[in-house]
Amino acid sequence: MNDEMRERLQLTRRVTTPWSGDGTRGITGTHLDELLERWANGYDWSVHERRIGEFPWQTVQVGDTELRVIHRRSTDPEAPVVVLLHGWPDSVLRFERVLPLLTDMHVVVPALPGFPFAAPLTVPGMSVNRIAGIIADALDELGYSRYTVSGGDVGGTVAEILAAEHPDRVAALHLTNIAPQHAFTADPSKLAPDAAAFLARAAQWFRTEGGYIAEQSTRPNTLTVALGDSPAGLAAWIVEKLESWSDESAFTVDELLTWVTAYWVTGTIGTSFATYTEPAALPARIDTPTVLSVFPRDIKPEPRSYAEAFLNVCDYVEHRAGGHFAAWEQPEAYAGDVHRAVTLGG
Repeated sequence: MNDEMRERLQLTRRVTTPWSGDGTRGITGTHLDELLERWANGYDWSVHERRIGEFPWQTVQVGDTELRVIHRRSTDPEAPVVVLLHGWPDSVLRFERVLPLLTDMHVVVPALPGFPFAAPLTVPGMSVNRIAGIIADALDELGYSRYTVSGGDVGGTVAEILAAEHPDRVAALHLTNIAPQHAFTADPSKLAPDAAAFLARAAQWFRTEGGYIAEQSTRPNTLTVALGDSPAGLAAWIVEKLESWSDESAFTVDELLTWVTAYWVTGTIGTSFATYTEPAALPARIDTPTVLSVFPRDIKPEPRSYAEAFLNVCDYVEHRAGGHFAAWEQPEAYAGDVHRAVTLGG
């Protein structure tokens, strides 16, 4: 980590509020102080940078877009192919602990455009639909014509679009949540009672927890200045989500800082808002065979009846532990469900 970064951290202006000690109002002042102290004195990004750099990275040219991917081939040329798609506010690091458990597959982990480790995003229009098209073309360039797609959050939405637009290529889906955009078109009167009740719970979640979505989708420029110029602000914005959306003790302090530093050193917090800012178009229903993994500490775990209104749910797996970043928190369980999906897709 360079001297300029450490100087910024050491000169952080502490701003308190009457609620600085209340964790329900966001990251507490005490916790943020602990993170910033470690970040400025003791945390060594170079160790993690070297490890990340040792992933089998590859750049695929798709038209005028470069897609950077982690591409690890199995020793078996006939092994199935799985594509792992991350979300926000994370990166390919979401899947770091799963990769060693999928050695029997060809694995492709794209750094989604606009996110850490991706090629710089300089033009508007990078919607989830466009990302799905870029990934489909990249997989074609890599020689993969049939694959299983696994993901959650933004990556799950991209996975659904991939399956809908390329049913001949996507053999199966493995999701940890279904695209939140479905809630905008769902008719509660046509849903099962527990599915309609979920819509009400989801609406309450958006009212109490979804403020970040409103800001990122409507005023990305303003927010980018605040977070892109202040490491303390960036850490507060991201760590609050990493911790509140995951199970207890999912991250050590250095792991939190690594995920945040990935955004800082790549300067991608603003461009990571693209999938919130750009409109998305989802099909009413997707018939691809789907495994839905439900983790209890995720932000809005869907009941099976709700997911079945939009997806061909062939396997609904409820886990006892884990949250929004399940591939990181519960890698064995996650890998097991990826294998379920691969088997389902034949």
